This record gives sequence, C-alpha cells and structure tokens, in this order.
Amino acid sequence: MKDWFMVTLVGRDRPGIVARVTGALFEGGCMLGETTMMRLGGNFSIMMMVRCGAGRRALETMLRPEAESLDLRLHVDAIDARLHDHPQPDARITVYGADRPGIVAQVTGALAEAGFNILDLESDVGGTPEAPIYVLHMEGQAKEGLEPLRSALETLRRETGVEASLSPVEAMIG
Repeated sequence: MKDWFMVTLVGRDRPGIVARVTGALFEGGCMLGETTMMRLGGNFSIMMMVRCGAGRRALETMLRPEAESLDLRLHVDAIDARLHDHPQPDARITVYGADRPGIVAQVTGALAEAGFNILDLESDVGGTPEAPIYVLHMEGQAKEGLEPLRSALETLRRETGVEASLSPVEAMIG
C-alpha cells in the first residue's frame, strides 16, 4: 500500500492531544490505520499509521502547527502498511526483578535466542524508590515451542535472580 506513513508524536501529557492531532489529520483528508497511544511517566506518545496522498512533506506541514502548539516532537516515516497483518500471540511471559541497567536487554535477548518473537511488550517500575522492581509483560509467538522459553527463563532465574512466568495464550475463535 502506498502513501502510508508512521507518525510519531511525543511530549508532556495534557488533555486534548488526540482530539487536536486526529482533527488536523481529518481536516487534511488523511485516513488513520492502526494506532497506539499511551501515557508513560507524565509523557504522552502517539504512533499512528496515516494514509496521506499528498505525501510526507504535506503531512508534516499539516501536523507541525498542532505539534508545536502542544510542544510535541514530530517524526514521520514512509512505511509499507500491512493493515491486516495481525500475528496472534501464543505465549505470555511476565518477568520481574530488581531494577538494574541491562535487565530488558538480557531478558529479551535470552528469549529471542529461544525463538520468542515479541508482539507486545509493556514494562513498569514498581516497588519503592529505594528498592525498585522492574516488571516486563510480553506477548508473542513461541517459534520453537514453549520448552525453549521455559529453559531460557530458568537460566535467567538462576543467573540473574529474576522471577518469571510463562503461559500459553489460547486463541479465541468465534
């Protein structure tokens, strides 16, 4: 599909961001595909697949006034929009442990080597400021089955002290 772009906007959270940005896109004759919008630590991030026949420059020109007035950083990339490409997760993994540099890289690296393709990842910091705990929630596809993932998680438990759970995701049909 042509004329598709990934639009990313990031900045301090406040009411009205979604309404103003999507309003500008609507007024500019653009169409939305998939989107994700979330608040992280007082900041707001939007990623949107946008179809704009007028091209990248026109899209940036259309969004720049809203981005600047909302003090958002704007980034636009041309993409191959595969709107109906929705791989289904078959495994859910939760990992938590003492927050430290490299925990995400170590965990996701071990899982990738075991054949895990991450489709969705959310993380959070819990515990207290004196004893922070990092929590990762992931859903994805176990390309090599669940056993290699169990083995990788057991190795991570032994070597790093993290706790982890792995469960299959049952597809809902009908």
